[in-house]
Amino acid sequence: MAARFFSFRRFSTRLLLLVLGLLAAALLSTYLLVARANRANAIAHIEDRLAGDVKVFWASIDFRKRFFAEGAKVVSRDWPIRTLYLQPELDLKTLRTTLESYAARLNAPVFATFDVDGVMLATTNDHLTDESCGPFRYLIRGAEENGWEQNSDFGYLEGKLNVLIVVPLYAPEPNVIGWFGIAFPIDDSFARDLKATTQTEVTFTSGLSEDRKRVLASTLTAPLAQQVADQAPLELKDDGAVMLTDLGGEQYVTLYAPLALLAEAPARITLQRSLEAELAPARRLEQTMLLILLTALIAASLIALAVARGVSQPVQALAGHTRRVAAGDYTARIALDREDELGQLATAFNQMTAGLAERDRVRNLLGKVVSPEIATQLLHSDLKLGGEEREVTILFSDLRDFTSLSEKMPPTEVLTLLNRYLDRMSAIIEQHGGVIDKYIGDAIMALFGAPVALADGPARAVAAARDMARALEVLNAELRAEGRPALAFGIGINTARVVAGNMGSSSRLNYTVIGDGVNLASRLESLTKDPAYATPIIVSEATLGAIHPRPVARELGEVTVKGKSNAVKIFALTARGETKPPYSV
Repeated sequence: MAARFFSFRRFSTRLLLLVLGLLAAALLSTYLLVARANRANAIAHIEDRLAGDVKVFWASIDFRKRFFAEGAKVVSRDWPIRTLYLQPELDLKTLRTTLESYAARLNAPVFATFDVDGVMLATTNDHLTDESCGPFRYLIRGAEENGWEQNSDFGYLEGKLNVLIVVPLYAPEPNVIGWFGIAFPIDDSFARDLKATTQTEVTFTSGLSEDRKRVLASTLTAPLAQQVADQAPLELKDDGAVMLTDLGGEQYVTLYAPLALLAEAPARITLQRSLEAELAPARRLEQTMLLILLTALIAASLIALAVARGVSQPVQALAGHTRRVAAGDYTARIALDREDELGQLATAFNQMTAGLAERDRVRNLLGKVVSPEIATQLLHSDLKLGGEEREVTILFSDLRDFTSLSEKMPPTEVLTLLNRYLDRMSAIIEQHGGVIDKYIGDAIMALFGAPVALADGPARAVAAARDMARALEVLNAELRAEGRPALAFGIGINTARVVAGNMGSSSRLNYTVIGDGVNLASRLESLTKDPAYATPIIVSEATLGAIHPRPVARELGEVTVKGKSNAVKIFALTARGETKPPYSV
C-alpha cells in the first residue's frame, strides 16, 4: 500500500511538474507574444499618430495661408495703398509706413510690395533685398500665367525656409497695378508650436546630398537635430517614409515627408515619437502579467461561482441599457469596473452610446453651420469627391463699401451689424427655396436648384432678390433711426448648367457648384457697382428666359465679362419691378 502511495505520489509529482512545465512554457510563450504584439501595436499606433500629425501640420499651413491671403485681399481694397501706387512718383517712405501699419494689423512677419514687373518697392524686413525676392517673383509669374487671385508655396528668403503668399493689387479690378507679398517663417518657434499641438518632436531639414544636409528648424537640441538631418534618406516618395531610428541612445519611430520648394531641391519635415515612451504602459503590464495569470489559474476553481454570478448580473444590466438605447435614451451609461471581456463590452457600449449622442449633436450642429438641404445631402451621401450636372440659378449678393464702414466701427459692432444683415437676407433666400452655399465675408452665394432640384428656380431667385432689396430698405430705416449709416448691396443672378457636388480634398469636403455660370453670376454682381447701370440687381438673359411669364425688366445692353468670349445680354430689376418699362420682356 505504501509503495502504491509513493508510486502515485511520484506520478502526481511528475504530472504536476509536467503541467507546471507546460504552463511555464505557455506563459513564457504568451509573454513573448504579448511583448512582440505590444511592440508592433506601439509602432503601428505611433505611425497612425504621425500620419495625423502631418495632417495637423498641413492644416496649420493652410490656415495661415488663408488667413494672410484674405487679410492681404482686404488690405488691397484700401484706398490709401491704391492712391500711393497710382501717384506719378511713388513715395517709398510713405509706402513703407503704410506697409508697417498693415503688417501690424495682420500680424504678418514679413510684408512686401512689388510693382507689376515683380520689382520689390518696399518691405517691413530691413534685411530683405530685391535680389533675394526671386521666390516672390516666381509666385507672381505663376499667378499671372494661370489667372489666379493668389499664389503660395514654400521657399527660401535669406537662406531661411518660409511660406510665401502673393496677392494682386487692383485699381480697379481686373487691372493689376502691383502685388502684395507675405512670408511667415518655418522656424524654431513654428516647430515648438506644432509640438505643443501634436506632442511630437519636429525637425525641418534641407539638402539631398550627404554634405549639404542642414537643420532649418527643430524642437530638439542642435546635436540631436543634426543627427536627424544626417539620418534622413536621400530619396523620398511623395507620401514620405516611416522608419525606426536611434536618437540619443533611444529608439524613435520617425516619419520623413517632403516639402516641395519653388524651383529648388525639396526640404523635409521630420516627425518623431519615442517608442520606449509608447511602450512604457505595456512594459508594466508585461511585468505583472505572469503573476496575474498564475493567480487567476490557482483561484479559478474557487471563484467559478462568483464569476458566474459576476457574468449574469452585468449581462442583465447590458440588456436593460440596450433597451433604453433602442428607445432613444443615449444618456445610459454602465459603471462596470473590471478588466475582463465584460468590462471591455461595457466600455464599448458606453463609447457606442456616446457616439450615438455625438452623431445626433453633429447632425443638429451641421444643420446650423450649413443649410438644412446641404446637411441632409451630406448625411445621406457617401461623402465622395465629385458631382453631377444640374440646371442651377446662382445668386451672388455683396455689400458695398462695407470695409470702409467697418473701419469706423468697433469689431464687435461690425460683427453684430453683419450678422443682423445676413440673418435677414438668409431668411428671405430660404423662404424662397434657396440654399445658402457659403458666406464670403459680407457676401452671400445662394443656389436655387441644388442640392434639391427646383423647376421654378429662376423665378424664385428673382423673387428672393426683390424681397432682399425691400428688406434692406426696412433695415436701413432702422439703422438711420439708430444713427447708423445705411447699407447698400448689389445682386447678380444667372442660370446655367453647372457641376454640383462635394468639392475639396479627401479630408475636408464642401458641397458647392462650379462652372462658368457661377463665375458669370459673380461678374454680374460686380457690374452693379457701375453707376452707369443705376441698378442694384442685374440678371442674365438666361435667367429671364427661364421665367414664364417673363418679368418686366430694363435692358442694359450687352457686356463682355472677364472669362467669356461672347457678349452677354443683361437686364436690370428693381425691388418692385419697373413701373413704366420701355418694353416688356
